[in-house]
Parts: sequence; structure tokens; C-alpha cells
Amino acid sequence: MLTLVIVLLALWLILSIVGFAIEGILWLGVIGVVLFVATAIIGWIRRNARKA
Repeated sequence: MLTLVIVLLALWLILSIVGFAIEGILWLGVIGVVLFVATAIIGWIRRNARKA
């Protein structure tokens, strides 16, 4: 599970960088940031749930 979260975070980070680098696809950068934050939050919640 942790590997999947790390892979998704890397993918969203790459999409964000590409989206912000190319002005025509700025929307891709915004979506990448939103997905990065959502994945990080979900991963953090699941990690804390396993500890409890």
C-alpha cells in the first residue's frame, strides 16, 4: 500500500510540474496539485489508522 501511495505522489508531482511548465496546460498542474494533496491526506489517514 505504501508503495502505491509513493508512486501516485510521484506521478502527481510530475504532472504538476509539466502542467505549470507549459502554459497551455496549466489546468494539468492544478489537477496534479489537487491529486497530490488528496493522495497525501489519504495515505496519512490510512497510516494513522494502522497504528491505532
